Amino acid sequence: MNYHDLAGRLVSRGRRLGAGEIEVYIQNSRNLSIQVRNADIETIQEAAAGGVGFRVLVDGSMGFSHCNDFSDKSLTETLERAIAFARLTTPDEHNVLPGEMPHTYVEGLYDPSIAAVSMDKKIEMALEVEALAMGDERITHSSGASFGEGDSEVIIANSRGMMKSYRASVCSVGVSVVAEKGDERHTGWEFSSRRNFGDLEPLDEIASRAAKKAWEMLDPRMVPTQRASVIFDPAVARSLLGGIIAAINGERVLQGASFLKDMMDERFASSLLTIIDDGTRPKGMSSKPFDGEGVPVGKRTLVEEGVLRGFLYNTQAARRAGTESTGNASRGGFTSLPGIGTHNLYVAAGRHTPEAIIANTNRGILLKGVTGYGINPVNGNYSGGATGFWIENGQIIHPVQGLTIAGAASDILNNIDMMGNDLDLNRSLAAPTFRISEMQIGGA
Repeated sequence: MNYHDLAGRLVSRGRRLGAGEIEVYIQNSRNLSIQVRNADIETIQEAAAGGVGFRVLVDGSMGFSHCNDFSDKSLTETLERAIAFARLTTPDEHNVLPGEMPHTYVEGLYDPSIAAVSMDKKIEMALEVEALAMGDERITHSSGASFGEGDSEVIIANSRGMMKSYRASVCSVGVSVVAEKGDERHTGWEFSSRRNFGDLEPLDEIASRAAKKAWEMLDPRMVPTQRASVIFDPAVARSLLGGIIAAINGERVLQGASFLKDMMDERFASSLLTIIDDGTRPKGMSSKPFDGEGVPVGKRTLVEEGVLRGFLYNTQAARRAGTESTGNASRGGFTSLPGIGTHNLYVAAGRHTPEAIIANTNRGILLKGVTGYGINPVNGNYSGGATGFWIENGQIIHPVQGLTIAGAASDILNNIDMMGNDLDLNRSLAAPTFRISEMQIGGA
């Protein structure tokens, strides 16, 4: 089936059925999942799925409906439902669709060779990474290993002349293992996920990191409640950054539900903090040529040396704010309307090695795991459970768990005093190691 031709025909059909404006969002995907455990294959699942979502405007009112049946009858009925829903909703002058705009080609999004790799090879990789992790004598049990892959195609067309598409692929391999000491058990896991098969990390490196994460947290101790430094490992940066990103979501800003709503072009954090959203990075895990509405994506500096430089908007939120979409419409697929989200988000690297940050810390925690919600985007308060390693006089002394860390975002973000140089851009949300000079740590 030629989905581009189908999208064009559905736009015309929607107009004939009574839609003033119409957007057609078609998605087709294929996924493979291989799970192994204790050197046995547990499951192999492969599935293909596809569908179409219709967003229509009728006299300023919006309706949406979707289906996964590409028969002519089903498509027409789904279109008619979307139009009927629009006639039941309240008109809103901000209900608009974007027009056609050129987009930038993004290199390395699709690797056809993934599908060409034999099933035996993929199974072998999952079995091998498990065996390598289990080869560490400190590891006692396997929680399983996996290989996964997927590819998808997205087509967006609308009645304002837009017709765009792209294809993307992903593959991953990972393992989870358990270490024990007496009655203690701790699980460590690691994975590598890439757009291209040839870019996956070596299996021995993945296995080694998973094993280390399991055994290095055994025999934790408590520390007294105190104020001390907190070093954020890259793996837990999301707990701090997620609240910032939620606070610069354009919808939240318009609702007044953001602690950063009045901070445009004002300093709210340390000059060491620069946050960039780049949807065009070659082979980026969240790269794409256009967002969930067909608006071109780009590279934007959201926070520049502690100064807020931009909010995130899709087309509707931008219209309400009297500005233009920033290309940040996010979509969960053909079954959902556009929301607002980031692409490849990262904190710019600093000049210190992680080792230097630890060596320059008199007392504090190297944070490896967090629980809770992180920064509250409404009031800026931060609290959460903490696990990691206790540091005294620049040396890691022992693991800790069952702690809490808390503070106000204004204090936390302005107290970033060391920024690491270990930025790994192979994640959708990436940050180097960084240190907060002082936070409240709740312990024994």
